[in-house]
Amino acid sequence: MDAPRFEPADAAYEQRVRASFGRQAAMATIGATLAEVEPGRVVIELPWQQALTQQHGFLHAGMVATALDSACGYAGFSLMQPDAAVLTIEFKINLLAPAQGQRFRMEGLVIKPGRTITVTEGRAYALDGGREKLVATMGATLMAVAGRGIQH
Repeated sequence: MDAPRFEPADAAYEQRVRASFGRQAAMATIGATLAEVEPGRVVIELPWQQALTQQHGFLHAGMVATALDSACGYAGFSLMQPDAAVLTIEFKINLLAPAQGQRFRMEGLVIKPGRTITVTEGRAYALDGGREKLVATMGATLMAVAGRGIQH
């Protein structure tokens, strides 16, 4: 995706995103890693694992949605104030093709940042034998939360 250029509210945005991602047990459980962090853009990578598949051997839609939600969430988080935490308040996923590949790349991109509400889009790609295929898209709405004891 072509990423719009955004100015982060926190010069230490990348460190905050990486630290928060490191605390996210769900991403560790599915073997996801944080590959790229830019203001308003995050890429998460996920290797194919038998334990994450559905009955036909494709990456389960729930795993695609989980990793894509995090990519969108962290893209938004990268632009939020230093004292903010991020929560997804809505998302819609379109599953375009079976998620079949050796690994997967989930890219989250901020479309419209806001003080409280941020709108993002995501794309999930299956990578297999040097080929890349778009397998899902997501639209997600995020909320910046401050002062509620939520870990960043």
